[in-house]
Amino acid sequence: MKVMDFKVLLEPDQSGGYVAVCPSLPGCYTQGETVEEALANAREAIELVLEDMHEHGEPAPDPSGVLIGSVVVTR
Repeated sequence: MKVMDFKVLLEPDQSGGYVAVCPSLPGCYTQGETVEEALANAREAIELVLEDMHEHGEPAPDPSGVLIGSVVVTR
């Protein structure tokens, strides 16, 4: 079994909770009321996308190419 480390971006939702997006898998996003729930839902969404890709003979993307950075802007 191969271990893959997918990065997930979390952003507060205006209506409450958090939106989770996996940049390595376009269209793979979910939400949750808490950070923990959003991450658990993201794991499930990622697993479902990977399963679908496997069933269609598509290779899984290499998540190591996604980098997380921070940009500070002063105004």
